[in-house]
This record gives sequence, structure tokens and C-alpha cells, in this order.
Amino acid sequence: MKLPTLALTSGEPAGIGPDLCIALAQHELPARVVVLGDADLLRQRAIQLGTAVDIRPPTADEQSAPGTLFVEHFPAAAAIEPGRLNPANSCYVLALLDAAIDGCLAGRFDAMVTAPVHKGVINDAGIPFTGHTEYLAERTATKKVVMMLAGGGLRVALATTHLPLRAVPQAVTCELVQEVIAILHAGLQSQFGIAHPRILVAGLNPHAGESGHLGREEIDIIEPVLTRLRAQGMNLVGPLPADTLFSRIRHDACDAVLTMYHDQGLPVLKYASFGEGVNITLGLPLIRTSVDHGTALDLAGSGTADVGSLLAAIEAAADMARRAPLKSAPAHPG
Repeated sequence: MKLPTLALTSGEPAGIGPDLCIALAQHELPARVVVLGDADLLRQRAIQLGTAVDIRPPTADEQSAPGTLFVEHFPAAAAIEPGRLNPANSCYVLALLDAAIDGCLAGRFDAMVTAPVHKGVINDAGIPFTGHTEYLAERTATKKVVMMLAGGGLRVALATTHLPLRAVPQAVTCELVQEVIAILHAGLQSQFGIAHPRILVAGLNPHAGESGHLGREEIDIIEPVLTRLRAQGMNLVGPLPADTLFSRIRHDACDAVLTMYHDQGLPVLKYASFGEGVNITLGLPLIRTSVDHGTALDLAGSGTADVGSLLAAIEAAADMARRAPLKSAPAHPG
């Protein structure tokens, strides 16, 4: 069976993204992986890491094999030193994302996998950038996407993503909760093959609002949405107190957990799976997975970066691509 072809963006060049790409070449992969990045940088980093790897342009039919790395060359804009950020390379980082997006939408790639980028340095370059998830949504003209992390036997989706904590209550509306649950439910069905997903939904407030004494978002917003969607046949449990929700899973299995904000669910997920977790964006007209960690500037070029999360992201993207291949290339804004 022909393996799916994945685009892998090499991420922030001063971070561990290039290291992970080099380490990847030593593994048998479940997909044909094409790295998007500066081929000269990757060769230099391989020498620095003391790793023998054959870096060459991709060919149409050749499959990935240990010791070989297919690289679609994009020259960096400025000199690169491991561990030292340079805003001059921010446009280069975004160009890699654009190429992966365009390649997926055109049918060249079956999915895209992203190595970590550094949000701060992109903003320092004068380019507003909240994160991969938001950038992909804007670039594909997708109204709403859902961030979900998977690992350690858990799938945790977020109703809100990169927002200041004080902005979260205003963002959690009936429309938002309904939209997010619909995308999560559809993604679990189409990309994970779960016919009737069971989703546990966290409340926003401590103790899920304590019957309104600690906040009314559960009563006024979350529960009415869950009631409507249950009437449509969805298997939804909640709103549940977030502090006991994850312990509940031990005896009450579910297919995913929906939390209301970033740090409500991800500390548990990352404790259970850090280094092997996968970040998945649901709702896009393409398949995208990513590592569950940052650029780790202090580890760049040291040979100590763990490739486990990238391997997991590639395996997840390959599985999703086999299960839910895109039928056609949808229109996009270019």
C-alpha cells in the first residue's frame, strides 16, 4: 500500500526543529515525509550533531528510508546560530507553513506536521502571530478550528486557546461551545473512526459553578448547549468540575475531554504524555498535527532533544490521512 506523503515544516531554525528532523531520518516511518526547510542548515546541524544523513530533494515515487531525509529547500533569510533567535528569519518560518498549507490544499501532500515555532520572535519581527492554530485557520479562511492534544491515553480539546485568562469568561458563549463541540464530534468521527464519540465537558468555574454560587456560565451557557446537542444524538457528559473530571476517566471511559481554556486541561495531558503527545487541529480543510512542546532553544544543537513527540505526530497524521483522505483540493485565499 502506498504510504501517505506528509509535509514537515522544520520550524524555528534556532531551535530544536532542525535537530528533530535530523533525528527523524534514523527511524522507519509510516509515511513519506518531505521536510520543508533550509537544506544547508540541516546539513550543518547534522554535522554538529555527529549524525550521518543523506539530505536530498524529494523524488516523485521514492519512499522515506532510514538514513535519508527528503528536503524541499527554502533558504533562510539570515545566518542561524543554535539557541539565538533572529527576527529576520520570521518570514522564512511562515513561508514554510504557507508552502505546507498550499501543498496540502493542492493535493501534493496528504497532511502536514509542524515542528515548533517561537511566537515571540515572529511578533518581534512586526508580524502579529498568536500561534500555529490561529494562523492555519486564517490562512485557509476557516471560520473556526479546534485545538486538541492527544497522548497518554487522553484526547483533550480546548474551547478557547491562546487567550489571557481574564478574557476567557467573555469568550465562552453558547455559540462558541456549540461550534467547538460540533467540530470535535465530527473530527472524532471522520479522522479517528469513532462512530459515536463520548465526550466529557468541563465547566468553566471551580466545582462547575457550585449550582451558581461560584459562577453561572455552566447554568446559563454550557448546560443549555449540551442539552440541545444531546437531543441531536450526541453523547455528552457535563458540565463537570475540572478538578475531578480526569480522575473520573479511570472508571468512566470517554473518547475526548473538552475543557474551557488552555491551562484547564493541558497540564494534565502534558503530565501524562509529555515528549510523546500530539497537537491536532480539527476543522481545517487539511490534516495537521504537531509536537506538544516548544522550541527548546537551550537544547538546540546539543543532541539531547527527544524526537518522541515528532514521531507520534507523524504516526497520527499518517493514520488520519489513511482514514480520512481529502476528496478534493478546496478553494483557499492564496
